[in-house]
Amino acid sequence: MSFQNLARASKRLLSFELFPPKTEQGATTLFEHVDRLNQFEPDFVTCTYGAGGSSRDKTLHVVSEIKQRCNTIVASHLTLVGSTVEELRAYLQRTSDANIDAIVALRGDPPAGQTNFQKTPGGLEYANELVALIREEFAQLGVAVAGYPETHREAPSAEIDLLNLRRKVDAGADMVITQLFYDNDDFYRFRDRCRDCGIHVPILAGLLPITQLEQVQRITSLCGSKLPHTLVDKLSEKSDLDWHFQVGVEHATAQVADLMRQQVDGIHFYVLNRSQAVTAIMSTLHNEFHAA
Repeated sequence: MSFQNLARASKRLLSFELFPPKTEQGATTLFEHVDRLNQFEPDFVTCTYGAGGSSRDKTLHVVSEIKQRCNTIVASHLTLVGSTVEELRAYLQRTSDANIDAIVALRGDPPAGQTNFQKTPGGLEYANELVALIREEFAQLGVAVAGYPETHREAPSAEIDLLNLRRKVDAGADMVITQLFYDNDDFYRFRDRCRDCGIHVPILAGLLPITQLEQVQRITSLCGSKLPHTLVDKLSEKSDLDWHFQVGVEHATAQVADLMRQQVDGIHFYVLNRSQAVTAIMSTLHNEFHAA
């Protein structure tokens, strides 16, 4: 099944997001975790790359290896940061030549030391332009784009942020993957607003199971998501990582169960190249997840 057909299928989707390892040992460990995650029958797997495209070769290797090992649909992330149109086009050609199924098309965050995104001379400025490029020249590739239940941190308003998402979908995106969130009500409000403004592609809920309080506080501070006070208080009752893991898995399991009851289009787990948390969650919910 192609990524485009997957987006049109009347089923709840499951996907995992990885990042390229920096060492050979990291790669070995990653694929061990991928093999464990594959038991939950993901519909597709995505892989990011380093700032400015510093690890694109590794990203292509990771997704190619996963496609072969797991026989699943795979997608490479692609951002505009530091790339001209010709460089973007060259990477898309390499992706196509490698039989990668899809692209997660992103504008990208400003590089370290910059506070605002700056268009690369000869490059593109907005993610919808990248979606349009893919659709015009690499139509066989599927396209996913990012959505922000709590509004992109650089957006002047929630309304403008939603209009930007609509532009990406209108340019040809097959589905939306959301930024991580910990309060499902934020997702439901976002989903309703998307539908009201004419966005009807699948919207996958992006979840990052908490395994360490300080780590998730750092991540949410960077991406503009919030942690419910009650969740932070619960995590703070003990300092050991086993407690953080237990509380984080319980919260994420409850999130997924509630999202399923509310007919979510799919769940996209940010797995941080580890399988333990998602294994604990999906071992509880796997049968129910795929039965829907």
